[in-house]
Amino acid sequence: MGLLDPSQKEVLRFAVNCRILTLVLQVLTRFLASSTPIMYWFPAHLLQDQEPLLRCVDTEPGKLPQEKSPPGQKAPRNCLMKLFYDWKRCSPVTRCVLVYFLTYWLLGLILHCNFLPWT
Repeated sequence: MGLLDPSQKEVLRFAVNCRILTLVLQVLTRFLASSTPIMYWFPAHLLQDQEPLLRCVDTEPGKLPQEKSPPGQKAPRNCLMKLFYDWKRCSPVTRCVLVYFLTYWLLGLILHCNFLPWT
């Protein structure tokens, strides 16, 4: 009764190997995502270079843009919301970057809540 037959040993070995693989992949991707800002600099660089909605044409090179903020709010408006509101005028590169990050966020939210491995 205490011994496993060969097929049960293979199934157990396969399950343990799959769990170790998913753990290693999750830990590696979390370490890479939290320790390398290049993953976030590159899309920011693409948005800054390719998106005309984020460029400020009205200001001089040495001055910061003066945006009107809503009454009672001193912080400038969120640039991402500006891009979402003007979705039809966004460049294709901007649309790809925004769809990638939104998809990653939504999939992570859905899969994590269902106890599935997602980093």
